[in-house]
Amino acid sequence: MVVARGGEPEDLVRRAMAALGGMERFVQPGYNVIVKPNICVAYHSYEYAATTNPWVVAALVKLCREAGAGRVRVMDFPFGGTPEEAYLRSGIEEQVLDAGGEMEVMAQFKFVPTDIPEGRDLRRCDIYDEILNADLVIDVPIAKDHGLARLTLAMKNLMGVIRDRPAMHSNLGQRLADLASRVRPGLIVVDAVRILTANGPTGGNLDDVRKLDTLIATTDIVAADSYAATLFGLSPLDLDYVRAATEMGLGRSNLANLRIEEISLGQ
Repeated sequence: MVVARGGEPEDLVRRAMAALGGMERFVQPGYNVIVKPNICVAYHSYEYAATTNPWVVAALVKLCREAGAGRVRVMDFPFGGTPEEAYLRSGIEEQVLDAGGEMEVMAQFKFVPTDIPEGRDLRRCDIYDEILNADLVIDVPIAKDHGLARLTLAMKNLMGVIRDRPAMHSNLGQRLADLASRVRPGLIVVDAVRILTANGPTGGNLDDVRKLDTLIATTDIVAADSYAATLFGLSPLDLDYVRAATEMGLGRSNLANLRIEEISLGQ
């Protein structure tokens, strides 16, 4: 795991990815790459920390293109406003297009019934077919408060690849872990440039936003969420989905046993 601090978003991404071995470790020439940020609502611009930082997303697109990716698409399935409105309002669309990527509106007919063999409670759900068939999925959540899950991080961000989100809420922690057992991003980059500390997931008050200028990059989704929890003064096992995913062997939540490289870019 790499944790980079104290720089501009693109610089944070580039330094963190270099420390992980470069984007070439993840992207081979011609790869079909999907970048999955959190673009959940069309209500606010990125300053309100409800959606992933546009420059973090764009930097990942640039790195994928530089590594030779054949196609780099960015997508989410918003619950507030239309995808087109959310893509525009978040600022992500502009930055992604400038970086050479594509914005895709997730079509209803592309959600396909999918078995989840390792699921303990969620055994089947409709998952976006393009996510299942991509050469690489990059999970890029923003770290923020959530009224039901406590925090929405990398595992929670995967709810944007399924059709029926309300069905998850009856046993959210376990079902998020179940989903993570089927949809396995090859790279996780947690945007903690600005975090939403209260009134999530939609926010709307700048007083709830804290600027940390921090980025977490790893291949372990459980470790990503575990470290991100500490940014809010929580321990990893305070989050039901981290506890469930740890029990399922999907990753590591014991930060003391992780190799964590910390990079300070300065101001």
